[in-house]
Amino acid sequence: MLINSVIIVLREVLEAALIVSILLAQGQVLSLPRVYFMLPVMVGAVLAVVYASNIVAVSALMGGVGQEIVNTVLHGLIVICTMVLIGAIKKPQAKLIIIFAGAGCLATAMVRELAEIIIYINGFASVPSLLSSVLAGSFIGAGIGFSIGVFFYYLIVGMRPINGLRLSLVMLGLICAGMVSQAIQFLMQADLIPSHAPLWDTSAWVSEHSIIGQLLFALVGYEATPTAIQATGYGLALLLAFILAMQKPRCDDVARPKGVK
Repeated sequence: MLINSVIIVLREVLEAALIVSILLAQGQVLSLPRVYFMLPVMVGAVLAVVYASNIVAVSALMGGVGQEIVNTVLHGLIVICTMVLIGAIKKPQAKLIIIFAGAGCLATAMVRELAEIIIYINGFASVPSLLSSVLAGSFIGAGIGFSIGVFFYYLIVGMRPINGLRLSLVMLGLICAGMVSQAIQFLMQADLIPSHAPLWDTSAWVSEHSIIGQLLFALVGYEATPTAIQATGYGLALLLAFILAMQKPRCDDVARPKGVK
């Protein structure tokens, strides 16, 4: 259970940590107070506890697919906010849009990821023999995910603003595409869209259940056995993100953060 817990919690923490690190880094470049991004994180954490505490009731909604529907909505909100960010993050004059889109993205990501961790750990609350291993693995996974998020934060703020911006856009685009693929998977699980045979299977090379697989899942939306509709959704999301990102940046207006050369 230790390794399983590390992998599961690492995936959830890393997805949220990457979004937080990107927005905090770009917020520093744009001289935005951190409270604009930390407050939504705290609000999202509170909502995650509420959601996880009522997961049984939520799951029973809509004929037993309530959790899948809620997860689809959460992923959809993250995608929308992320796309708005991709289109606005290069424009310092659009700070208000960046603040609201970033806040929505952070709060929603926290609800989604933290709730999953709470639900997972609560599942072992009545099994004391396994709970200690689950908690230990969860702390290790959370530590790894947090560390990677910190690494990307300092990587971005340590770059020239234009290079940090490019890396942020690439990461946001990949995260967005991965969220679209996950949302489609939830809809298939709820039988709201048809499920087909996978286009390919790369699990023999990189298993989704391995640490490497979960890292790739969080970073680029890796799916070992995607269906045609998942691959299509992923590709269309990347295309839209690319179109938005191709708008001419206004980097001359972007101030270099203090202490960064």
